[in-house]
Amino acid sequence: MPNTFPKLHNALWPGLVGKGSPGAEPAIDMDAMIEHTANAEVNGVKFDGVDIFLSLPHVDIESKDDDLKRWAEKVTAKNLKIGSVVAPVWGGGGAMGNEADRKNYLKMIHKAVHIAEKLRRLGVRPYGVVRIDSASSPADWLKDPEGNQKLIAETFRKAADMAAGHGERLAAEGEICWGGMHSWKRMVQLLELTDRPGTLGFQADMAHTLLYTLGYNAPEDRLLPEGYDWKDAAQLDEALATLTAALRPWAIDFHVAQNDATVKGSGSHDKTGRHCLPKDPNGKLDIAHHAGFWMRDSYGNLTKKYQHICWDGCMFPNDAMSKPQTWNDILAAMIAVRDAHGWSA
Repeated sequence: MPNTFPKLHNALWPGLVGKGSPGAEPAIDMDAMIEHTANAEVNGVKFDGVDIFLSLPHVDIESKDDDLKRWAEKVTAKNLKIGSVVAPVWGGGGAMGNEADRKNYLKMIHKAVHIAEKLRRLGVRPYGVVRIDSASSPADWLKDPEGNQKLIAETFRKAADMAAGHGERLAAEGEICWGGMHSWKRMVQLLELTDRPGTLGFQADMAHTLLYTLGYNAPEDRLLPEGYDWKDAAQLDEALATLTAALRPWAIDFHVAQNDATVKGSGSHDKTGRHCLPKDPNGKLDIAHHAGFWMRDSYGNLTKKYQHICWDGCMFPNDAMSKPQTWNDILAAMIAVRDAHGWSA
């Protein structure tokens, strides 16, 4: 019998992130992204839900109860659920900025966890986290690495307390573009300094964590050597085993993705791990195989930590996202991950 867990979600923010600013492609509205997700089907299997971005032109962070009810009804009408939500924490100095910066950062967190709780109470969101990052650049972080790391951790602790008050959890998404979270070792350090394991964990994205192994913004922490031969699958597996052994205990949310070992920026979004289509010939990951490094422990046992997993195609071109085959291929990749590492209730 096919596995029924974890539930399979599609991220809607690829229609928004890196879009809509000068020189970038126009944003794709949330209704269209919901429609793309709902229409995908592979051998009778469909997506179970969507993960969303709390920012216009998708869900307004200032949404009122009636606005949230309307979105909940739209998603439910397509037989989908909402899982994790992204808090719009950017602007200013972020989690390590001055007092006003940090106050504004925490205000966004508070609004995000409030919305997340409301969606849960509406019955459309049975699981998921609130995604955050440091909203600070590695270049600014490097001006005082240890001092800034402690400041981010202090801000994260306050954010975690806010989340707990709403019955929510926060997941910090490790990416090379976020100061203090730009390497796997610094990410572990930040999680340990924050020390809120029940409320603040790690969001693992396969595209971003592959860049961790290359030490893109932290060469001192790279796990794969300079000039690494991508044909050496065993060496890649060894690097990912080291990385996931350190971060998997903290992981509470998981993005399935493909990456070609390069970076990409678009519009206002800084360069970060490039998300590729699942069948991209330049993709370096064996998606179903490497997802297992996050979904199984070091002994190969299923962890069953994630009630849902989400495909992240951040900064995909609009042309690709307009094609039904794109979403069917993505859904097929997600099904393969669940077949390999999922379970039935």
